[in-house]
Amino acid sequence: MSAQFDHEQVVIRTGLRSGLPVIVAVHSTKLGQAVGGCRIWRYADWRDGLADALRLSAGMTAKCAVAGLANGGGKTVVAVPESTGLDATLRRRALEDVADAVASLDGAYATGPDVGTTPQDMAVIGERTAHVFCKPEEWGGSGDSSPATALGTLAALRAVRQRLHGASTLTGAHLSVVGLGSVGLRLARLLAAEGADLLVSDIDPAKRKRAGELGATWVAPDEGLTADVDILVPAALGGVLTEQVVPELLCSAIAGPANNQLATPDVADLLHRRGIVWVPDYVAGAGGVINALTVELHHGTAQEARKRVEAIEHTVADLLHAADHQQVTPAEAASQLAQRRLDTVLSVPAAP
Repeated sequence: MSAQFDHEQVVIRTGLRSGLPVIVAVHSTKLGQAVGGCRIWRYADWRDGLADALRLSAGMTAKCAVAGLANGGGKTVVAVPESTGLDATLRRRALEDVADAVASLDGAYATGPDVGTTPQDMAVIGERTAHVFCKPEEWGGSGDSSPATALGTLAALRAVRQRLHGASTLTGAHLSVVGLGSVGLRLARLLAAEGADLLVSDIDPAKRKRAGELGATWVAPDEGLTADVDILVPAALGGVLTEQVVPELLCSAIAGPANNQLATPDVADLLHRRGIVWVPDYVAGAGGVINALTVELHHGTAQEARKRVEAIEHTVADLLHAADHQQVTPAEAASQLAQRRLDTVLSVPAAP
């Protein structure tokens, strides 16, 4: 975590109903209302939850800026002590405490699902505040974000394929999808439908049957990570790209929806030195956020939302071109793009 504090505001309170630490970090509202997921997770120390909230909210600012969204970044964390049992009653109380914390910010921030929460949980929060997104469709929300995240990642992969081989078609492309969760499996199905040559893997051996359904080859996750393929697609846990793994990689590029793929920021430089193109995860995996915000917070149509999700292909193509032109990593090019958009807002003269 950076030693510099650059957040607009951070709310830390003990939930009146749950007694659990509830943290809401608003990093930036320069582009518009801050948005970010609600994470309910176990921590050895509540300050670890605070560190997550600060880091992830800053990442959301960058994600929204690069995606061209009129939103800033925020994050909610309910830091559950490791010794505390989280039954249904306590869980609902925690969600109601989150709703109160979000409501106290008077619209500066809206929350959505994240690790440990679901669209149904957003419906509970929505009982007490309107500043929530990704509620179930029957509650007027956009529902499960997985389809849009998978579609956006497919768009990113088209741009990467274009960069590597001069054509955006994924027919015949050799890819390794590591992780067959809700997003990874949807993405693998889209890739299989396009005629891609797939390796698939997951830590759950029960998902091996999915390989047959996809016409893909099943491998262990470690093998999938270091397979000799065109593009590696991390679609599960974060932190898989480490200093130790980079020398073993045989892929030409990496682009996937898994969050926080780099174990440390300097891994981006290691990948660059090896000539491996890495698309920042917050760019490739932005489809779910783009869809939900377009439909729910900006009241766009489903067609408008899909068009914006598919535009990730152009965003990634532009980033890779800028990185080549400036001789920097795609991660640095994305960071510069986000900062330019934030600076543009700041430079606009205030109305008299």
